[in-house]
Amino acid sequence: MASGVPTNRTHIDLPESVTEQILSKVQESSKVMRLARQMPLPGNGAAINVLLSDPEAAWAGETEKKSVSNPSVATKILRGYTLSVIVPFSNQFRRDASALYNAIVEKLPDALGRKFDNTVFFGTAPGSDFDTLANVTAQSIASDVYAGLVAADTDIALHGGISNGYIFSAQGKGLLLGATDTTKRPIFNNVTENGIPVVLGQRTEITKAAFKSGSPSTVGFTGDWTQAVWGMVDGVKINFSEDASLTLSDNSVINLFERNMFAVRAEIEVGFRALTDSFNALTATGVPSV
Repeated sequence: MASGVPTNRTHIDLPESVTEQILSKVQESSKVMRLARQMPLPGNGAAINVLLSDPEAAWAGETEKKSVSNPSVATKILRGYTLSVIVPFSNQFRRDASALYNAIVEKLPDALGRKFDNTVFFGTAPGSDFDTLANVTAQSIASDVYAGLVAADTDIALHGGISNGYIFSAQGKGLLLGATDTTKRPIFNNVTENGIPVVLGQRTEITKAAFKSGSPSTVGFTGDWTQAVWGMVDGVKINFSEDASLTLSDNSVINLFERNMFAVRAEIEVGFRALTDSFNALTATGVPSV
């Protein structure tokens, strides 16, 4: 993050078509955004009424009093938290390696989308009004992929949800590809160039963000994505600065003006809420991290 106050910082007002393209890249990179429901998010947050139980109908005879159903409702606040990435460049780099520079800048929305997903799956929430799936029920798919997926589907149903989408890591995809029946035929054989688009009749997404090494490792998630919402305030913001001081990951500090450099910052203000009981993590042992 930047330290000090830059005196030559420029906010770029991008054309609407370009802004929509950048936002589309963030959403394309984020598999959570692709499966969960999106809702408008004002700057001061929004209240979400969450239905904890369904209304129940009942039969009644002629002239009998009709039953009253009073479903349980809870309120959650969907609030935006700032997620950003800053990349420094030399002026010479932009001039002499313009194609690479453009490629890196184009990847900034991808970095935001992946970090958002990784936080939803595993990370420490940026605030109290941001839910994560870090502690949801885990189902092993190490020895029997099919049985593990069915167990997850059943657990979600027992908590009032309907599993309607999977997000796998590359390692989880490998387990799916290796799953065979008793005659050694692949169970999941509808493979396309983008992976396995459907598992147990449900939409499937693949992302590196869904993997966490451990004993066991987490290789994916499934759940009722109608019970998850996300929102973003004002889209993606892009800023440039030529004389800020930046603190790098090794805690060294560089002054952009002194080094004839500039920095590009991309940021979003985004939030996520979910009924976490409606989700399961999918795990396996002995899975390589890379």
